[in-house]
Amino acid sequence: MRIKTTAAVALATAALLAPAAPAHASTAGRLDGFWRSDGYGMVASIKDGVLRLYDVTAISCLPHGEPVEQIGRGPGGAATFGQEGQPYATLTPRTRDRARAAFTGDVATKDLRRVPALPPRCAQPARRDPVTTFDVFWRNFQENYLDFAAKGVDWKAQRDRYRPKVNSRTTDEQLFTVLSDMIKPLGDAHTGIMAGEKRQFMGIRPGTRLPLEGALKKKIDKSVAANLGVPMREWGAGQLGYADLPDGLGYLRITGFGGYAGETATLAADQAALDRVLDTVFTPDRVRRLRGLVIDVRFNSGGYDLLGLQVAARLTEKPYLAYTKRARDDAGGPSGYTPTRPVKVRPASGTVYDGPIALLTSDMTVSAGETFTMALAGRTPEPTRIGSHTQGAFSDILARVLPNGWQFGLSNEDYRTPSGKTYEGVGLPPHIRTPVFTDDELAAGRDSALERAVALLAPPNPSATQSSGRGQ
Repeated sequence: MRIKTTAAVALATAALLAPAAPAHASTAGRLDGFWRSDGYGMVASIKDGVLRLYDVTAISCLPHGEPVEQIGRGPGGAATFGQEGQPYATLTPRTRDRARAAFTGDVATKDLRRVPALPPRCAQPARRDPVTTFDVFWRNFQENYLDFAAKGVDWKAQRDRYRPKVNSRTTDEQLFTVLSDMIKPLGDAHTGIMAGEKRQFMGIRPGTRLPLEGALKKKIDKSVAANLGVPMREWGAGQLGYADLPDGLGYLRITGFGGYAGETATLAADQAALDRVLDTVFTPDRVRRLRGLVIDVRFNSGGYDLLGLQVAARLTEKPYLAYTKRARDDAGGPSGYTPTRPVKVRPASGTVYDGPIALLTSDMTVSAGETFTMALAGRTPEPTRIGSHTQGAFSDILARVLPNGWQFGLSNEDYRTPSGKTYEGVGLPPHIRTPVFTDDELAAGRDSALERAVALLAPPNPSATQSSGRGQ
């Protein structure tokens, strides 16, 4: 699983991804043995129905969480591993020496190839000293980070600059500062380090903001409510909201893609909760009446791409290509990538809305909020984006651990539009640029982006063309 969200939250929830194993297991059959992923720096061991994952580089091998056991079987020799009936990953053999892994929450599978054994380092205890920790950290970025050149960072020069500052006497505080300073120039919201609860660092694109809870979030919520001028219903711990606006318009607000059924809920529970909300919002009667829909993801901290695709499926009558993704693959050198995977939007079986959309975005639209925005760009008619550039952090976070137990994450995936364009590091641009939750706007009680959206969508007269919609 690779949850997409801002780095501080992701590192706390996704660095040790594999849950503890249940008490009983069955054999994995044709999958027994050792497997290495294309990209992602991962090696898997399967024996007696137990799956163990390892994070590997040219100089290190560290266990990736706890082992999980087989909880189910599928066609073609597929084996599902997980905990207490909840799936973590399904591995399917394709040939004797090739397999494919589908991790819960991912929108694309990962390719695996059989190897004769685990790397020798996997059987050796890792040294926990500051120099080894530095070297493993640097090497993980060197082998997996998406594109240093696009960020204007010479990663080898960073090593030459910072490694002399680390020795056997380096304190935890000093080492944390060194590692943070080394990745700060990347300006990447999907890079970060967590050294316990007190020391945390996350990247950010210069001149932008991140969607964090606090005083700004309270001001934004108050501004949204005031400028809507009508009551908004909320669900999913306040992350989903809807209001009927005058002139036959609707307003859908999404501040995150996950946690709808509770902080510890499964993805399946979140999907079910989201479906219930979407059924409530997109009723056949409402869809027939809607002349335009405003979707607001200006404050969106990310989550699961799958949930974004689930919303997109309620907004189209026809399937279409949302985007493609691939990952850095050090086996091919700095320019090596895994095969490209297409990700599609398929119409939902329930009621869908296929009319005009104004999509509100900002620098606080990050991660899964951005892949959702990218997915809607291929819709017909294409939504009009209003506001400002998104954050520019599309990749899933590749969550890792260091020899000293610290956790960190980095961007290793390349998301592209159907036409092949990437917006990693720069963000998707708006079609119509407006101020978004600036100090001046908040102080004046204005919401220019919402005003432009309403002006764009509001029909000139009651006989304006309506969405056809599709009832159940």
